[in-house]
Amino acid sequence: MTVGYLALVLHAHLPFVRHPESDYVLEEEWLYEAITETYVPLLMVFEGLKRDGIDFKITMSMTPPLVAMLGDPLLQDRFDDYLATLEELATLEIERNAFNGHLKYLAEHYVEEFGRIRAYWEDCDRNLIGAFKKFQDSNNLEIMTCGATHGYLPLMKMYPEAVWAQLRVACESYEENFGRPPKGIWLPECAYYEGLERMLADAGLRYFLTDGHGILYARPRPRYGSYAPIFTETGVAAFGRDHESSQQVWSSEVGYPGAAEYREFYKDLGWEADYEYIKPYIMPNGQRKNVGIKYHKITGKGLGLSDKALYDPYWAKEKAAEHAGNFMINREQQVRHLNGIMQRPPIVVSPYDAELFGHWWYEGPQFIDFLCRKSWHDQHTYDMTHLADYLRGNPNQQVCRPSQSSWGYKGFHEYWLNETNAWIYPHLHKAAERMIELAKREPADELEWRALNQAARELLLAQASDWAFIMRTGTMVPYAVRRTRSHLVRFYKLYDDIREGKIDSGWLEKVALMDNIFPNINYRVYRPL
Repeated sequence: MTVGYLALVLHAHLPFVRHPESDYVLEEEWLYEAITETYVPLLMVFEGLKRDGIDFKITMSMTPPLVAMLGDPLLQDRFDDYLATLEELATLEIERNAFNGHLKYLAEHYVEEFGRIRAYWEDCDRNLIGAFKKFQDSNNLEIMTCGATHGYLPLMKMYPEAVWAQLRVACESYEENFGRPPKGIWLPECAYYEGLERMLADAGLRYFLTDGHGILYARPRPRYGSYAPIFTETGVAAFGRDHESSQQVWSSEVGYPGAAEYREFYKDLGWEADYEYIKPYIMPNGQRKNVGIKYHKITGKGLGLSDKALYDPYWAKEKAAEHAGNFMINREQQVRHLNGIMQRPPIVVSPYDAELFGHWWYEGPQFIDFLCRKSWHDQHTYDMTHLADYLRGNPNQQVCRPSQSSWGYKGFHEYWLNETNAWIYPHLHKAAERMIELAKREPADELEWRALNQAARELLLAQASDWAFIMRTGTMVPYAVRRTRSHLVRFYKLYDDIREGKIDSGWLEKVALMDNIFPNINYRVYRPL
């Protein structure tokens, strides 16, 4: 008899990175790497589970920018070229390492892996959105939405219209792509502020995800802590992250991905091969980059990159199976312990960035595969569930007011508002004020209608929390700064042109081609609530 629930939640998100104005932009490869290493491998895991009769349950957010990029013909064509280059390089590596048995074995592994990716990509006719939707339709996957561009909602709460636009546009985009309204939302960066639940309810959302302390510090204190959702006064449910199960995967000290047998992320052929040999496969300007072929394993803590031993996919897969079994046993013990205290079935919510599984942790999709199989066959303590199914079966919960919270450093917005990125917010706030002003206008003609809608797109793209996050991490900072400034500059030009009645149709057409997200957006979404 099951005594609790486990909800595995994956957050699939990338910022809108699409540059038709250039033949090559390195940041576009964020998408191609994620397709190759995370999204298609996860879909292949789901296919295998269904084929073998395992009725798995996973919750997964797919953010509007990611969905827009996955469905974009230009980016699909460019991914075709990216994957073809990988296949060519891996085949060349077999020849280059003909007399090194282990490296030849690894090169053959990559040729086989890229071939499977290619086959799946072509079998689903490049339509990964439809592939994920298939598992939603079978009720194995519950797909959530997110903010329209992953905007950091607590830092725009002084402009409710801006928050509403992030929610409403996201829900509309979701319905266009998945054929139904979303039930739940992964709040961008799990960031919540008091009162947000009223807009979530107005948008038709049934539940949201926040960090654990958003639940633990709710008023009144939840009787069951973060091991049961709470209902807000609007009826929208809030689920909190479980720290214990998260730490077992996330922690750099005790987390599974740090095991010696797993593939080393930071040792890539693009940086190590002879320059003239690798030159056709790196950046067009000759700068080295990761090419996605990695031959070494983590080996052990404290070792330099030059001391890493060669990777072996067989033993890494065995370790993934071992870790999946360990995770299952720990959840069994956790659920039994909590059930004894709570006197009711707990739900353990384990949320992670989807890109952890495959991109950062190469064996992550195998871990999910083994976990679902072991949970189905080897234990009867908990049921794996997705959040919508859980709410359907457990409609009575305590009513509380969640605490303001986020995930990230210190858990209260500091990662997205600090000395590295605070400069962006006065500009974003001024742009929001002006967009609310523009939303009251009635367009004089079709050209002004298109300009107003493009202004709304530019503001949404400027608000993406990814840019503040990148500025804080210190990686790719010039790109994040450039993206923030470029969207704001485009917005202000549109604002001035609309007000003056001097819209440059040629320039507008170029901008609309570059920033073509949300083709059906209606700028009136910014009208005062």
